Amino acid sequence: MLDQDFIYTLLLTGKLALITTTILIFTGVPIAYWLAYSKFKLKFIVETLICMPMVLPPTVMGYYLLVAFSPENAFGNVLQEFFDVRLAFSFNGIVVASIIANLPFMIQPLQNGFSALNDDLRQISYTMGKSKITTLFKVLIPNVKTSVITGIALTFAHCIGEFGIVIMVGGNIPKETRIASVAIYDQVQALNFEVANRYAFILFIVSFLILLLIYGINRKINFTTFR
Repeated sequence: MLDQDFIYTLLLTGKLALITTTILIFTGVPIAYWLAYSKFKLKFIVETLICMPMVLPPTVMGYYLLVAFSPENAFGNVLQEFFDVRLAFSFNGIVVASIIANLPFMIQPLQNGFSALNDDLRQISYTMGKSKITTLFKVLIPNVKTSVITGIALTFAHCIGEFGIVIMVGGNIPKETRIASVAIYDQVQALNFEVANRYAFILFIVSFLILLLIYGINRKINFTTFR
């Protein structure tokens, strides 16, 4: 039998991944579009900052975010004093941290997809009098469906497996910040390997199914294209 704490932890993990992925798909598309087509000379600096979570140790990023979120510092103090928002050791805090940590996993596939498109698609759409927004949603996005699906799947999969940044920013608070990856560590520390294995097995299966979805869809699209 699965106890309530086990189920709640899994639901909290899914909630975090779903919120993070939803926010990033809406913010990631315009950012990726800008990165793909902008002529801004210092664009490479923005790209570097976005990709930093891929190479920076999660605990390092989590530490700096925790410092920033702390009411003892300017940013955290403004949020608490004027907006009554506490990010340190809270679910809202790990959502913000998760969004920052998962930026490259959403934006890079989208940016690569836009960059691979023939720019004639955009120019023809503009020539026909379509606005940039209409061109983006009616012309470009339908032609990068694989990139969109890949971005969503990678973001969701990476989010459910986050550990370092979550435990630094959110700690290990039951029903608040204890997601499955943190619970695995907690159960191993307590030598409760049976419960740790349950969490690990579920995360393994979810990750496998997500990757299977990505490769299956890509194979289907490629087969349809070259048939």
